[in-house]
Amino acid sequence: MLLPITNHQSPMHLIDIGANLTHDSFDHDRDAVLQRARDAGVVQMVVTGASREHSPQALALAQAHPGELFATAGVHPHHATEYTAECDAEMRELHAHPEVVAVGECGLDYFRDFSPRPAQRKAFERQLQIAAETGKPLFLHQRDAHVDFMAIMREFDGRLGRAVVHCFTGTRNELFDYLDCDWHIGITGWLCDERRGGHLRELVKSIPANRLMIETDAPYLLPRTVRPQPSHRRNEPMYLAHIVEELARDRGEDTAVAAANATATTRAFFGLPGAPVTASGDGT
Repeated sequence: MLLPITNHQSPMHLIDIGANLTHDSFDHDRDAVLQRARDAGVVQMVVTGASREHSPQALALAQAHPGELFATAGVHPHHATEYTAECDAEMRELHAHPEVVAVGECGLDYFRDFSPRPAQRKAFERQLQIAAETGKPLFLHQRDAHVDFMAIMREFDGRLGRAVVHCFTGTRNELFDYLDCDWHIGITGWLCDERRGGHLRELVKSIPANRLMIETDAPYLLPRTVRPQPSHRRNEPMYLAHIVEELARDRGEDTAVAAANATATTRAFFGLPGAPVTASGDGT
């Protein structure tokens, strides 16, 4: 069991479990984005793979930054129609690489319905099969599809390992359904959105420390409480420090405690090594 961290003097070493660093908005300054993240205490990141196009790119980024960047490989429900037999073979090939630490982003999204719901369910099931066969953790997406999402996950009871519901924005009932299944919860800057995320400020108090992880979902979901707001509105991993500060306040914890617990939980969940020592010697 994860024990609470009590050393309030420790510097923050953060891990972003969901950064879409293959997004084209980062093409012109990706190295600078990574450096700003390091300067803000983000020592490792999991690069989200969410399509046939971007999952191989996520792996390539992870291979270019060993020990610092890792990848997921999967097909988001928005792209479910691309999940063919050939796509399944490509995903399985990606998962042969140790830098790919989770299956997904996969799941269901009935809010946008960018892919037909039957196609979403089929793609989700095929990726759960990969997770069952490889034993890798799941990086899950669910929006406005909770009943079907839970029903499909139950079909794989006893066959899956660890799972995180990424970018949790749901209801109290949904949260407790996930926690009852011993799944992990990823919290983003949605927490900082007074228009849509106010309910999360109370709900995060109920998430055990050994089930709670943090993420930016960059370049999406720039925290609305960041000051000054960047003119480009692009989220970056460096803002993870802002998210953990708000999370700690809502949980009634010292920021260093919340940060250290989230980092320990993340390393255990994904099986990550300690962060590489940087040129300045500030790795952990």
